[in-house]
Amino acid sequence: MTTPRPDWLALTTEKAIDPDLTICDPHHHFWDRPGNRYFLEELLEDISGGHNITETVFIECSAMYRKDGPESMSPVGETEFVNGLAAQSASGEYGNTKVASGIVGYADLSFGSKVEEVLEAHIAASPGRFRGIRNSSCWHPSPEITGYKNPPEGLLNSQKFREGYAILGKLNLSFDAWLYHTQIYELVDLANTFPEIPIIMDHIAGPIGIGPYTNKQNQAFEEWSKGISELANCENVCIKLGGFGMPLDGRDWHNKKAPPTSTELAKAMAPYYEHCIESFGVDRCMFESNFPVDKLTTSYTILWNTFKRVSQSYTTSEKSALFRDTARSAYRI
Repeated sequence: MTTPRPDWLALTTEKAIDPDLTICDPHHHFWDRPGNRYFLEELLEDISGGHNITETVFIECSAMYRKDGPESMSPVGETEFVNGLAAQSASGEYGNTKVASGIVGYADLSFGSKVEEVLEAHIAASPGRFRGIRNSSCWHPSPEITGYKNPPEGLLNSQKFREGYAILGKLNLSFDAWLYHTQIYELVDLANTFPEIPIIMDHIAGPIGIGPYTNKQNQAFEEWSKGISELANCENVCIKLGGFGMPLDGRDWHNKKAPPTSTELAKAMAPYYEHCIESFGVDRCMFESNFPVDKLTTSYTILWNTFKRVSQSYTTSEKSALFRDTARSAYRI
């Protein structure tokens, strides 16, 4: 993944719109990658741009896995690492934002029933903060579309995966889903099979705009919108509105001479977000930053301005749901 460019991002700046609106950011990462370190300090710098971020939720990103011990337990290291940053934030010495109030980790649910000890280790590593698991199922036959963690085709349908997935319900954990729009119906089946397990769909279910969908945005939107309407019928599913900064959608924002303004982004993304809100309702939709991934395209301040422009005609209670209440409910904060 391309590294964010601070000098390029500085070419487009804005002041925060409606700075008093309280926000829970339900999707960000921490990592230490070559030329792209993103720890508490970097997140706090991003959220200092004027928006009122009251809480955040960390989502797994393969960071700080344990070097020693069983491979199945290695992802617990990430939860241990993030819980330390959350404790640092909770001291109150780094501002008022409660960073990583919720933590979503990784465990290979394909281990079946054996995954229970991994899940229990996550919970023990972050008591009071650990909320669920994300198991990427992003798969597409095109070699131009590579999935995070390179999962096998049909992961959500496999017997072993579902055996492990059932343990989430036993331990009162939720499931963050990350897949492409071509796979939405696989998630519909999973949600209907396990209606007792809450699912949070990341990044509006990944509409594809590259590979076989290059210059076929209308076709992709039609396929995606039908899938979203079907997924919304599953009452145990809510959805995150964001992720537009990734190259997946094919708009190549990051290759333009200057970053887009929030007005430009809102115009491009409003049809997607509005369809999600119309389908799911505000009580099952939440805006997300997906930082620092989406920092490839825009600054944190402009990103949240984009969401505020999209929702400018909504009522106070509707905005409260989209920007904070749904996220806090979904992640039990």
